[in-house]
Amino acid sequence: MTNEVYKNIYTGRCAPAGIVAKWLALLFYLSTKINLMATKTANTNKKKSNASMGNEAAQNDSRLKEFFIEELKDIYWAEKHLVKTLPKMQKAATAEELRKAFANHLEVTKTHVERLENAFSQLGEKAVAKKCEAMEGITREGETIIEDTEEGTATRDVGLILAAQKAEHYEISTYGGLAQLATTLGLNDVASLLQETLQEEKDADVKLTQIAENDINYEAAQEKEEEEEEE
Repeated sequence: MTNEVYKNIYTGRCAPAGIVAKWLALLFYLSTKINLMATKTANTNKKKSNASMGNEAAQNDSRLKEFFIEELKDIYWAEKHLVKTLPKMQKAATAEELRKAFANHLEVTKTHVERLENAFSQLGEKAVAKKCEAMEGITREGETIIEDTEEGTATRDVGLILAAQKAEHYEISTYGGLAQLATTLGLNDVASLLQETLQEEKDADVKLTQIAENDINYEAAQEKEEEEEEE
């Protein structure tokens, strides 16, 4: 509403009906403005409150922080276990692209271990690994796949990719949850470390899918057809 309109309202230059309409418009404008300001203030206060709660939780030995640290120990064991497992998967793979993917992810996994050790350091905690039953089961299944499939076949590669993606999906869900908990606890630097690893796990999962879809799945299907023809 322009200054000229306000002037007309106050000087009585508008017709009675026009004055009412202008006043209603003015009241609506002011009401909207006040509501927007109130909403902005409420959101700002909410963010400050959440940050304050997060800082308090981080500083105190809360149950949530204790749980968070225990879960860090769990994924720390999982990553260290994968450092030992990935070379076996690389050796068992047939396709060169898959071998390279396992080799590359081995180096990335070593970085994940170091990143977790950094997180423990920031928390003032000793980096201790707690046995991860889930990852142990996933890697044991991968070993079974190697035993149950023929060396040099695409079918074995399919099984290795499946086992590797199960590990990736477990890590993705774990890092996603831990990053959110770190944010809740006000541990923003730790949350950033976990988010970085989370993205790398997602990238690895996508890479494995691409390898499978490009050739390996089709080659494995062809192996099955050849066996049926021989029978």
